[in-house]
Order: sequence, then C-alpha cells, then structure tokens
Amino acid sequence: MIRFDEQNTVLREDEYRAIIAAVATDGEIEHSMDELEALAVADGVEVIGRLIQPRQKPETATYLGSGKVRELAELCESMEADTVIFNDELTGVQIRNLEDALGVRVIDRTILILDIFAGRAISREGKLQVELAQLQYRLPRLTGFGRSLSRLGGGIGTRGPGEKKLETDRRHIAGRIDDIRAELKRSAATRALQREERIRSQIPVVALMGYTNAGKSAIMNRILEMTSHEEKSVGSKDMLFATLDPQHRRITPERGAEFVLIDTVGFVSKLPHGLVEAFKSTLEEVADADLLLHVADTSYEQRDFQIEVAEKVMREICGSHVDRIMVYNKIDLTPERPLDTSGADVVFVSAKTGENIDLLMKMIDEKITGDMSRAVFLIPYSKGGIVSTLCENGQVDSMEHTEHGTVLRGRFRREDCGRYREYEVADGDL
Repeated sequence: MIRFDEQNTVLREDEYRAIIAAVATDGEIEHSMDELEALAVADGVEVIGRLIQPRQKPETATYLGSGKVRELAELCESMEADTVIFNDELTGVQIRNLEDALGVRVIDRTILILDIFAGRAISREGKLQVELAQLQYRLPRLTGFGRSLSRLGGGIGTRGPGEKKLETDRRHIAGRIDDIRAELKRSAATRALQREERIRSQIPVVALMGYTNAGKSAIMNRILEMTSHEEKSVGSKDMLFATLDPQHRRITPERGAEFVLIDTVGFVSKLPHGLVEAFKSTLEEVADADLLLHVADTSYEQRDFQIEVAEKVMREICGSHVDRIMVYNKIDLTPERPLDTSGADVVFVSAKTGENIDLLMKMIDEKITGDMSRAVFLIPYSKGGIVSTLCENGQVDSMEHTEHGTVLRGRFRREDCGRYREYEVADGDL
C-alpha cells in the first residue's frame, strides 16, 4: 500500500495484516463481510481473519460487546494482526476505546472507502471531492480519530488531507471545508457550461452506471474499439473503484447516431453519505443524460442486491425519470442466463469477448433517436423556413449549399420526413 504526503510524493509502501469485524443484526452479514474483505484487498491490505458478533444493535462504547472485544484482542495477538477493520461506521469514542483495548490500529468501512478513493482520484476536482468527504468525516471525530493517528502515525485513512489536517483545530478544518466547497462550486459551474454546449450541439448523452467492478469501463473500451477509437480507451481493472473521475468519450458509430458516452464512479453498499454528497455535483451529469446504461455483473450471485444498491443511489441523485437499458455483463462467466427478461430494454453482453455489444449499440441508437430516421433533403432557397425547422427538430450531420438549394444530411423526425417528403432525395442522386 503506497502512502503519499500532501505534495503527492511517495513516502513508503506499507503492508497491513488485518482482521475484519462486524456486528450482525440480521442474517445478511456474510455478503457484507465478503465485500468488506474485497474493499480491504483493493486497498492493499492482507485480510487474515474475520470476527462476527450477533447482536440486536452495536455497543455504544465499543461497538462489540466486552467479551468479544477481549476475544478480538487475543485474536490480534495470536495472528499478529496490526489492524482491525469494522464493517460499520464508528464514532470517535468507539475508535479510541477499541484502540485502547486492542492495541492495534482501528478503522471502519467509511475510512477504508475514503482511503481507496483518495488513492484513485486523479483530477483536481476528484481529489477535492475526496478531501471534502474525509474532512467531513473527521471533524466530529477529532477526539478519537486524531488520537489514533498521533499515536500510530500515517496509514489507512490518512491519504488526501493527511495527518497534519487532523492536528489542527476544528476552526481550521471547517475553514478548509468551506474553501473546498467554493472551489467545487466553481467546477460545477464550468461543467454546467459544458453540458449546455452539448445540449446546443444536440449530441445525446449516454451514461454508464452501476455497482463497482460490474465492467462499466470495459464496456466503454469495447465500444471505443468497435468505433475505431481504441486510443481513447479508459483505465479498466478487475478491482473495486477502478474508475473515480468521470470519463467522457464521443462515440461515432459507422451506422447510427453520434453520442457522448460517460463512464462514472461505481457504487457499493453502505457508501458513505458524505462521499455521495461530495460526488453529487459530478454525478449530476448522469441526471442530465438522455439514456442510462445500468451495468450489472451477471456472474455474481448477489447481483440483485447490487442492482438495488445502484438504483437506490441513482434515485437519490437523479430520480427515476431517465430512460435506461439494463446491461447484464460478463456472460462469458455464466453458462446459464436464468434472469427474468420479460421486460424490454434488457441485454446480455460480454465486454471481454465482445458478445452482443453490437446489439447494445443498436439498442442505444434506437433509444436516443426515438422517432427519428436518417434522410437527405434538398430544400429550395425559397423554402428557408423548412431548413430552420429541420435543423431545430433534427440532428443535422452536414449542410451544403448547392446551385439547386440547401442539402441537409442527418436524422430527422419521422413526422417532418413525412411532411417534407417531396424534398427528400437519394444521396447518390446529388
């Protein structure tokens, strides 16, 4: 695990041996713990054990009951663990009490996710969004969390703003939060202008969304390959949160309408609320999309749970008004396809092999063009109003002024195609 200082200079590479722990208030804990382990591995942590305590609710002072705390302390000593990662968000008091009792570093699920985001953010805006979420998390926990860092030094959860920020007083941290919000507000204004430009250019926007590691970036890269834009491929790895900063690519199919494809950050269960809020301005681009591609991992047993988590976050950001296609990815890993496909707008694909990506492209084209069809018009100069109508209602690829009139090529509403059929011509006749 590589650590950085505030100038993003590598300090050292740390290796942590961790035990993951949780309070189980229902019977659905194993999936959550598996995911917590995957998150830890994604952050470079070696998970050497797990401990689960069934309870109606966590203990106020120590999260686990006193007996389990003693058991966990013995487990840490016998297994030579240096870190315990808890599956729920802890208070500052709980962090302090647990570290006193266990004698090792204590972090929670939120710190772990924030640390992963801090290590993956590339753009200036992405780094600011992560820093904002970290500071908002740490501000009410200065007593417990700050003490932890001062005793154990850097480590998981210290990337981004870093240890120095936590040693300042609350006023300093609150001031930094205000500064970040102001800068993010300026960035949001810039993005709004860019969105308005895309709207004016009448280029549809298609956004990939879904659970982390479902294969959104891989699908984008496969589409770029199909449209001969491999040089614009995005980072794609088999790990959680491989993509943080939204990636925009202009897709120009050989057949079909041009569109902008956006790859967004993936979601995960118990995604920290502060992180959702920090990234909300970025994710609002999804709310303005003309079409959503909800990507799910078909091969994963708990795919329905992941789909619901992603939908819940999306409803919080943009409601349910955006049209969407359900894309079940990784069919190369699934011998059978037992899912209910009785509804429309469902497609099974493999980003790895390319299977059915052409079908997905066809569905995208049908969605974004709606009642439009491709046509070529030759409009006499005396009928300038028709040119204005076709340009306003359609997607004009090219406009050419000839001795006989204005030639328009593109996609136009079927209603307009019928109304102005007398001016439609075959491209080869010009």
